[in-house]
Amino acid sequence: QLQLVESGGGLVQPGGSLRLSCAASGPRFDYYDIGWFRQAPGKEREGVSCISRSGDSTNHADSVKGRFTISRDNAKNTVYLQMNSLKPEDTSIYYCAADIDLFSRPGCVTVPNAYDYWGQGTQVTVSS
Repeated sequence: QLQLVESGGGLVQPGGSLRLSCAASGPRFDYYDIGWFRQAPGKEREGVSCISRSGDSTNHADSVKGRFTISRDNAKNTVYLQMNSLKPEDTSIYYCAADIDLFSRPGCVTVPNAYDYWGQGTQVTVSS
């Protein structure tokens, strides 16, 4: 079983940057696709970005393409979400999640129901 802990959230002005981290503990981190999701008050949880177990494939929601970058360091059991040019509408709780991929399938998905393990979330607030 994998345990995930997010960090790096905070308050930032519009146009600013943050880097979120998702640290995992548990066996075979390199067998899991990792996704980032966010949920604002009164809204459904939405997929932001995902990265395949090897790191060869990534996927981003249209709303963050060109601004957010996902990466991973399997030696450190950590996935990162670099967020640039932040907007007030990016304000949300951000969660990372893990989806086991035993057969190294191509790509990854940003569908919450596909993911088995979730962190507790980190708050990101974009405001002047």
